Amino acid sequence: MTKKWFKAALIRAIKTMAQSAIAMIGTAVVLDEVNWVNVVSASILAGVLSLLTSTAGLPELEE
Repeated sequence: MTKKWFKAALIRAIKTMAQSAIAMIGTAVVLDEVNWVNVVSASILAGVLSLLTSTAGLPELEE
């Protein structure tokens, strides 16, 4: 695991976290009904899972 790998994995995890947050926010009918604790929790979990998945390899780094 190199500096290049960590950067690519972190970028991928941040994108995954953003997608997860957008999906969870989109399920609320009104912005007031968004359960922000669940949004943050699910987003963090998605980021962790993304990092763990990245240990199997990142296609953008394969040459």
